[in-house]
Amino acid sequence: MTDTERVWLVERTYTDRDLVVLIYATPDGTRKLRKELAPTMLQRTTVTAATDADPSNLEEIEDGETIDRYATEVERVRESHDTDDPI
Repeated sequence: MTDTERVWLVERTYTDRDLVVLIYATPDGTRKLRKELAPTMLQRTTVTAATDADPSNLEEIEDGETIDRYATEVERVRESHDTDDPI
């Protein structure tokens, strides 16, 4: 069994390559999971408030301002959404 870590959606942006970038962060805002999806894939996928990630797939965040912003956003999302809520 693989251990996973719960991460919460904190950011959704679009690239100049027409990809949707989803950023999920740990509750303390220090690590993130980045997912890039084509718009057609996004239509077939339910984006949820949270997901479980393999800790080895999480990237460390160095910038203190980003850490604070992500931690604040995780708290906001957790207060207003259940884990599996479409968001």
